[in-house]
Amino acid sequence: MNVAKKTIEMKVVQHENESYFKISDHDGIRPFFMSIVSDSNHWMFISSNGGLTAGRKNPEYALFPYYTDDKITESADITGSKSIFRIKTDDSILVWEPFSERFTGKFSISRNLYKSIYGNKIIFEEINHDLGLKFSYQWNSSKVFGFVRKASLQNTSGNDYQISLLDGIQNIMPFGVPSDLQRSTSNLVDAYKRSELEAASGIGIYALSAIIVDKAEPSEALKANIAWSLGLDKPKHLLSSLQLDNFRMNREVAEESDIKGEKGAYFVCAEILLPAQSEKNWKLIANVNQNSPQIIGLSQNIKDNINLERQIQEDIDSGTEKLIDLVASADGLQYTADKLNDSRHFSNVLFNIMRGGIFDNGYLIKKGDFADFLMKANKEVVAKNQEFIGKLQETFSQSELKSLLSECKDADLIRLSAEYLPLKFSRRHGDPSRPWNYFTINIQNETDG
Repeated sequence: MNVAKKTIEMKVVQHENESYFKISDHDGIRPFFMSIVSDSNHWMFISSNGGLTAGRKNPEYALFPYYTDDKITESADITGSKSIFRIKTDDSILVWEPFSERFTGKFSISRNLYKSIYGNKIIFEEINHDLGLKFSYQWNSSKVFGFVRKASLQNTSGNDYQISLLDGIQNIMPFGVPSDLQRSTSNLVDAYKRSELEAASGIGIYALSAIIVDKAEPSEALKANIAWSLGLDKPKHLLSSLQLDNFRMNREVAEESDIKGEKGAYFVCAEILLPAQSEKNWKLIANVNQNSPQIIGLSQNIKDNINLERQIQEDIDSGTEKLIDLVASADGLQYTADKLNDSRHFSNVLFNIMRGGIFDNGYLIKKGDFADFLMKANKEVVAKNQEFIGKLQETFSQSELKSLLSECKDADLIRLSAEYLPLKFSRRHGDPSRPWNYFTINIQNETDG
């Protein structure tokens, strides 16, 4: 084994026509924490060793457990991405487990980390110099489909390889677990977990056998978190991590269709032939808060839609464009000779508008959003002013609202209307080392967040 020299450095590189910050040999420094953003309501906090938490809207819609950053970093081997490859050579079968410390010293490897300059994508890459193989996975967000994990295995050697792969994500949360309950009684939560496979489409469904309540009453779990895959031909599916050691030891693994009382996972297991100088790509997609009609519709879409992969990519690209537009609306784009400074300015503006929001469409107010704000603030005021609210147009400007209020005699309605701000995109700001912050301002948001 030839040990590759570690050279820790950062530079800007191009990948898929986008700019990324690349940190070479990032495993040579202590793990650090990152926030991955989106134009929609996704949130992801991820350690440089791969441990993560993620979800949509708030901690109650988590895909992976919402813990503090130290626990996330410590759980990298059991939460989030996990990949294992069995490579057949002339006289043996070699096991390679990228990003794991289980096989430290077995191969000469290099690990690199890439983060989009827009902050919404991250790539983990491990290069096996002994075998001439390179594996990478990338986290993306899609407003329609959820979290998209792209995986790529490249053969840079002159050998043809027959490879058995097992790849996926671990410790998937079921829907309906409050974050406080997960932190305090996670073992009880495990007992209620049920993971099922919809075999025709390969969708993993992660739900509770019943909503966990401390009352003598029925409480059905009617929603689920889901995961599914594209790109591999007829893979086996695993819904837990129970068989990982069997795979590592070159034993047969059996498809799982119904797992109870265990942490959820979604793995695909397949045999591939990887010729010299070739590449194999596949995707895992996961989402939260899905009901039965949504899952049935997705299943049909997976089976019938030949353009599904293209639609996923288009939605990812659209999200990047919308994120840039949001930052541009707050003067967050600048182009100077110092590209790193430009990126720093983009990042600063992005997190500022995530904290405070932006005014959209020239201060235009949507009637429905305004009415919802009033209803949450004071139901009695709404009940007394139905005629005033009914006369409002579907969209109106803030100046029009002030003009109408000048003729109004209800001091409470005037006060509440003056407090209303037509902001969008505002959401929590910070990291899992401190509590979530919620804002009292009203949010006009096209997402469900």
